[in-house]
Amino acid sequence: MPVKAIQMIQLGTVMGTEEKAKETLRLMKEAGYEGIELNGFMIKKMPPIVRVLTTLAGMPIGKTARLDWRKLVQETGIKVVSVHEDLGSILRVPDEIIAEAKSFNTNYVVITGMHRFDYSDKPAVLDLAEKLNRAGRLMKEGGISLLYHNHNCEFRKVEPGVTAYDLLMEKTDSEYVNFEFDSYWATEAGVDTLALMRRLGSRMKLYHINDRGTRVSGPAGQILKSDSMELGYGNMNLTEMVKVAKDNGVDAVVLESHKNWIDKSPVKSFQLSAEFMNKYV
Repeated sequence: MPVKAIQMIQLGTVMGTEEKAKETLRLMKEAGYEGIELNGFMIKKMPPIVRVLTTLAGMPIGKTARLDWRKLVQETGIKVVSVHEDLGSILRVPDEIIAEAKSFNTNYVVITGMHRFDYSDKPAVLDLAEKLNRAGRLMKEGGISLLYHNHNCEFRKVEPGVTAYDLLMEKTDSEYVNFEFDSYWATEAGVDTLALMRRLGSRMKLYHINDRGTRVSGPAGQILKSDSMELGYGNMNLTEMVKVAKDNGVDAVVLESHKNWIDKSPVKSFQLSAEFMNKYV
């Protein structure tokens, strides 16, 4: 069975101290989650601009970088399903990235898209595929598997009928590069998400899950803005998506919601989503 996990971006605001981090991890395990997905930019000191950019994007990272994550993982017994890192670091200091992943006893390093990158530029996407293959080869030499995580931008067309994601799937070598698939962003982009998940098949190693729907905040108008929702409370066909993900043999199903939480609480949000996770995953 896949590991039930949470992406730590959801937890940044409730892990500012060692005591808060331990309590949050305890509540996660109590709710039924067995793992966590770490972000390199949240577990080590980064330039201040990283905090600014993530906050502006609606993803405040808190002060988690000052915590001893290896100690926290060891003491709480939580499983690290992957570490998210950037492509530049992987190509520049691959040995450091490999050592980091191994220190958390995980097999996966994940690239979460490219900053300020034009996914409609076919030559640029082809160059990205080549760099991903190179990075994946470096990771494999150290015993680590490289995955690519999508958002909505990868579903821009590079030519009529062909998306950047299509090109990345075609031009990357499955021996070196596979995928952590995020169904929320594919759905948000208008993609036939279930068909794409089936097409990915065994190349889909991890599954990012979130729901998409509407919540009234302030005066209710005729049209509400769609956003992330607790699992089962939006309109995505998550039960079928989980079935396909499990059929694909994913190693973990990872909850990722970084805003629009019920009662503005990331903890209440993951506790509510745990009802779905425990029933279907």
